Amino acid sequence: MKGKLPAHGLKLSFEPYNLKLKHVFTIANSSRTTTPVVLTKLECGGYTGLGEASLPPYLGESQQTVSEFLSRLNLEQFKDPFRMDEILEYVDEAAPGNYAAKASVDIALHDLVGKIMGQPWYKIWGFSSENTPNTSYTIGIDKSDVVKEKVNEAAEFKILKIKLGRENDKEMIETIRSVSEVPLCVDVNQGWKDKKMALDMVMWLKEKGIEFVEQPMPKDRTDDIAWLTENSPIPIIADEAVQRLCDVKQAVGIYTGINIKLMKCTGMREAHKMVNLARTHKMKVMIGCMTETSCAISAAAQLSPKVDWADLDGNLLIDNDPYTGVKIVDGKITLQDMPGIGISNS
Repeated sequence: MKGKLPAHGLKLSFEPYNLKLKHVFTIANSSRTTTPVVLTKLECGGYTGLGEASLPPYLGESQQTVSEFLSRLNLEQFKDPFRMDEILEYVDEAAPGNYAAKASVDIALHDLVGKIMGQPWYKIWGFSSENTPNTSYTIGIDKSDVVKEKVNEAAEFKILKIKLGRENDKEMIETIRSVSEVPLCVDVNQGWKDKKMALDMVMWLKEKGIEFVEQPMPKDRTDDIAWLTENSPIPIIADEAVQRLCDVKQAVGIYTGINIKLMKCTGMREAHKMVNLARTHKMKVMIGCMTETSCAISAAAQLSPKVDWADLDGNLLIDNDPYTGVKIVDGKITLQDMPGIGISNS
């Protein structure tokens, strides 16, 4: 560490920013061409930590709600950024909900502390960069010709994530299989309503080389999902059903594994705890994302050496990323040996 930290506290600043998607992004129940975010900064002793809140509409947060939440925080009362538990407990207790807003502070604080220490977080946590998985690349629901174009654009990726949940599910898979034989995983976003139909689809998908199915049915249909998981030949992963640490135990016996997203769980601190808790219950773990800049993606990537699967392509789906961070080399997450979360301005 260089020198002593100053007597004054943490200085938080933030600004809205709109991500422009390369393609229209369609899932089971919505489509969009942009994603609003809020970019944050935490300053202390000449160091600056960077954070982000990504705000896809279905999360229920907006640039306005994030700005209002962050404006209410008094982080200047904290003069030592290393008191991370105390700081982030204060942020979490400031108001209910606001998970992405809280994540934006958490990420910036981790980046700040990592920079002060001069180490990336994967090293601080004791992880090996050699153990990072391949990341999937997401293909949204679309017309056949556009789907084929997207698959061709994703030629370097070793696994593709396919959005399903509408009436053309089989057509989507058949279209992709007509141009690619790479392993696939699918995300149904709660789109299937009948458990027997869901099992028939899972059996069919298994024959098509699908590795796992993410959130196939509405999250409140726990008995049906447990039945599906018990009878499925491939893993069934919770997404919408698991947001925070308290949700992990409730998923045991219902799902094979969980998808952890920083924007849902309030950031890196809680995501790290969720990985450890899921492992104690012998559950599979995936680290996922929203449409995000390289800031939040690089933050999530610090956890990637400890997960089974990664879906950290959110920054690759946009064409106005203000940062440079984690790289994808031949489909594999490649962590930067830079302090904090490992990003710089583009």
